[in-house]
Amino acid sequence: MDRVEHPRIRPGVLENRLYQERISETAAHHNTLVVLPTGLGKTAIALRVIAQHLLDHPTRSVLFLAPTRPLVVQHARSVGESLFAPEPVVLTGTISPERRLALLAPPQVVVATPQVIANDLRGGAASLDAYSLIVFDEAHRAVGDYPYVMIGRTNRDSPRARVLAMTASPGSRKDRIEEVWANLGIERFEYRTADDDDVRPYFHGIGVENIVVPVPPEVRHLGILLRAAVRRQAELLRRFGLLADGEATRRDLLVISQRLQREVQAARHRGENAANGVWAALTAEAVAMKGLHALELIETQGVEALREFFEKQAPRAGARPTPAQRTFLGDPDVQKVRELLRSLTLEHPKVARAVAVVTEELHRAPGSRVIVFAQYRDTASLLVEELRRGADPVVRPARFVGQASRVRDEGLSQKEQIALLDEFRTGRINCLVATSVAEEGLDIPSTDLVLFYEPVPSMIRTIQRRGRTGRARAGRVVVLVAEGTRDVSLERSARSKERRMHDLLEEIQSEMDRGRPPPPPPAHRVQSVLDEFGGRP
Repeated sequence: MDRVEHPRIRPGVLENRLYQERISETAAHHNTLVVLPTGLGKTAIALRVIAQHLLDHPTRSVLFLAPTRPLVVQHARSVGESLFAPEPVVLTGTISPERRLALLAPPQVVVATPQVIANDLRGGAASLDAYSLIVFDEAHRAVGDYPYVMIGRTNRDSPRARVLAMTASPGSRKDRIEEVWANLGIERFEYRTADDDDVRPYFHGIGVENIVVPVPPEVRHLGILLRAAVRRQAELLRRFGLLADGEATRRDLLVISQRLQREVQAARHRGENAANGVWAALTAEAVAMKGLHALELIETQGVEALREFFEKQAPRAGARPTPAQRTFLGDPDVQKVRELLRSLTLEHPKVARAVAVVTEELHRAPGSRVIVFAQYRDTASLLVEELRRGADPVVRPARFVGQASRVRDEGLSQKEQIALLDEFRTGRINCLVATSVAEEGLDIPSTDLVLFYEPVPSMIRTIQRRGRTGRARAGRVVVLVAEGTRDVSLERSARSKERRMHDLLEEIQSEMDRGRPPPPPPAHRVQSVLDEFGGRP
């Protein structure tokens, strides 16, 4: 197998793929946005470009940015193992600003979370002058108020280090893609699909299977009661002239909340109290949101997840309930739901189906690896418990979640996350049950099956999840869809958005080939839609 030969790349480390060579050549000399299917070597391209910059600019450093700490550590490891360079410096929020500054001594490769770099730039503790190249991994995040935007704009004005931006999924809206483009100062666009001639030999294929899971009558009955509770609040919002006829959606309620919050802020600015009707409408909106969330939990997650939710709605000892808590828990249909939950013993059939799919895969191929994605931590915990309850020695599961700790739910430290990933690679653990923290960029090349416990509303997250398989060999994706629920529309929406994204990328590529200039810098846009990144748990 042909390997890359370069004075700064360790011999035998990187496979010499033609499309990577072509993209790297462009990216070494132009600010480039690389859109490449997950698993086809965006990191390898970054390593080639970094190696060239270390050779061409021996007195300057390279900044490699990634959105999560595990990904930062992973990239630092890749740099250390692949390049002849000083030991990479890892900068995360766990290191004090003073210590971070002391670690900077060009030339070096600095691998960091964007929050750390943005904070140091704002505080004047650091600048970008020392860098000849900035790599933005998961570059689709460079919109709104995400720190990539501040770093990209600072670099665009000065000192104008070369930019390499990489993503598998830049978005399904043209204005969003152009915003990423403008914020990072992109000049060239390198887009490949599995159908391109120079990519096809390296694409192993991913089979996607939707499994429709029937919802038991008892669960459907709880859903009917919760919908009645939501309709009760929606009717109040209609009386206030805030909501049109039809089913209230999360998007509708978010728009209403933003409008009412603006009215509250305007009243405060005038030194007045907001009208009573505004507060009543805010309460109705909050109660309706709680109802919709409860409905999603019972229809797509399970009985235990709904029980946990109700427990968290009760005010803590000594605390007064909020108006929304009091109204929600006092709703007659919600009270019926809580009463029925006390005697309900069945669990959502998705749980048993997920356990069966994972167990069958690991019996079929005991050396394989499986990742199960769940939207909520409670569901992830339940799935791990059920996988262990079977006492099947071939199934060795572990929960993989973010670092933030919550009530009765400890997060994983960075060290614990890295240790779990290492155990997964070696096979000591062969099934990770993960929330969104495992979606972006984790290099786990031997994952054979990815199971979605539920479809997700974000096309970007769908692509990221799916991309955890099909890397070293053909992969399999299974999506569990609860029949007749929100799952159905979410799965359909994600597919539609992905098709639209590829159409847009083809259009942009065609425009670039005809010499289209880069889009102008956009006006500052604050992220206003909660699920734009999928609503991270």
